[in-house]
Amino acid sequence: MTRAEARSTASGAPGYTETMPCVPESARRARLLVSAALSAWDIGELAGDGVQIVAELVGNAIDHTRCRVVRVLVTRSTAGVVRIGVADNCGEAPEMGDPDGNSEGGRGLLLVDALSRRWGYDRKRWGKVVWAELEAPPRC
Repeated sequence: MTRAEARSTASGAPGYTETMPCVPESARRARLLVSAALSAWDIGELAGDGVQIVAELVGNAIDHTRCRVVRVLVTRSTAGVVRIGVADNCGEAPEMGDPDGNSEGGRGLLLVDALSRRWGYDRKRWGKVVWAELEAPPRC
């Protein structure tokens, strides 16, 4: 398995990014990346929601695409907003499920929607980035 270290983005908004295999074990690595980024920015109180969001987004990429790798991105576009994204090479738009009470799946994006201030996706020439934003608490 190829292992790439998380690294800060070189320009633009502060951020961290890591490419990882599109396998279930990568959800743990993605959670660690999000937790480390939020701690580095002194907003570790967002880690509970952030790690749940990235786990759902990575899980969706694993379950609904044929990708070999995903790229996890954690950026801070402003002091008050953190964006967590998962990039894959599948061009299909994500769809929020409508599970009944007995369904075992279909709740991932419903959970992302509930935990984030907003979520969406950006189509790219090579695929898409599904993202969710968290709002950081104001500092005195």
